[in-house]
Amino acid sequence: MSRIGKKAVAIPAGVTATIADGTLTVKGPKGQLTLGLSDFIDYRVEGDEIQVKPANDTKTARSFWGMQRTLVSNLIEGVTDGFTKVLEITGVGYRAKSQGKTLNLQLGFSHDVNLPVPEGIEVKTPDQTTIEISGSDKQAVGQFAAEIRRWRKPEPYKGKGIKYRGEYVFRKEGKKK
Repeated sequence: MSRIGKKAVAIPAGVTATIADGTLTVKGPKGQLTLGLSDFIDYRVEGDEIQVKPANDTKTARSFWGMQRTLVSNLIEGVTDGFTKVLEITGVGYRAKSQGKTLNLQLGFSHDVNLPVPEGIEVKTPDQTTIEISGSDKQAVGQFAAEIRRWRKPEPYKGKGIKYRGEYVFRKEGKKK
């Protein structure tokens, strides 16, 4: 039995959830998100909560149960509060600048890296070494943050690169004479 799946997902005031044509649509103050529904799970919108239960007692249905409940919960949280990832840049000459729908990164290459910001995502650079990525879709925010980080992962000797805020970078000792 899924401990997470047993809990109903509460729908806060100002948010509406509807199920139609195999999709769950959630509308709120931060926008609208949809989720394709699994055939192994029964979804019910009852008053101010969404119930998620396995459709039958197969192992597949039970294994989808907790994940599907978490995806529904992420939709609700996304349209009410949104999600944010913060990246920190460490290294001499490494900097970032947000220019409209483009993120400009200077990461020690012979050229600047210009990344187009996906639709529904907002990028802020409060200073040259911090990137704040926010949006209502948790998967899209995390994916864009991972694409930025991929350009310069933190290296273990000096710690130079792009890391998530709060991420621990294991440091190695350099050569000894």
